[in-house]
Amino acid sequence: MSNTASQTNLTRAHVLISGKVQGVGFRYFTVQTASQLKLNGWVQNLPDGRVEAVLEGAREVVEEMIRWCHSGSPAAVVESVVVEYEKPEGLCEFQMRRNT
Repeated sequence: MSNTASQTNLTRAHVLISGKVQGVGFRYFTVQTASQLKLNGWVQNLPDGRVEAVLEGAREVVEEMIRWCHSGSPAAVVESVVVEYEKPEGLCEFQMRRNT
């Protein structure tokens, strides 16, 4: 696939995951899974108990990661996953953000 084709297939999803998703390794497993899938973006805990993630990569790989978010880490109990698609920013890595 040419670079032009892969650039046009680039997708960015802003994902909010609710349920028992903090204190259960959700962010760690998200980083591990996203890295295995070669996605870029970030994940962080929110003060309201949700986990927020931004996923950038090939559309089909982003969709696979969103499906993963519906179950998450082994100890997580996911109640809802809300996805909003945005314009890709061209992120170069996947990282865990920590609340300040």
